[in-house]
Amino acid sequence: QVQLVESGGGLVQPGGSLRLSCVASTRAFRSYTMGWVRQAPGKEREFVAHEEWTGRLDYADSVKGRFTISRDNAKNTTYLQMNSLKPEDTAVYYCAAPKFTLTRGPYHYWGQGTQVTVSS
Repeated sequence: QVQLVESGGGLVQPGGSLRLSCVASTRAFRSYTMGWVRQAPGKEREFVAHEEWTGRLDYADSVKGRFTISRDNAKNTTYLQMNSLKPEDTAVYYCAAPKFTLTRGPYHYWGQGTQVTVSS
């Protein structure tokens, strides 16, 4: 069982930045794909970004060039740096990981979510 705990959400003005963090409770962290998914009010969950255990990165088109996913394996932590934020980025952001190491998905473990609100 892997527990994921996110932090770093909040209220930010359009054009601003936030960095989300997610700490995972597993010694095998470096072998997991780690992802970020968001859910806006009244909408379905939407893929944002992930980083495979190989270091390969993938982003949703809506965040390319603005968001950066990264990880620190020594701290069992994945990050999502969000720049040039827009009101449409407002959502609850979830950290996620698949059930097994060395796989891309599907996501099985989920954090509790952290709210990001972009508003003036």
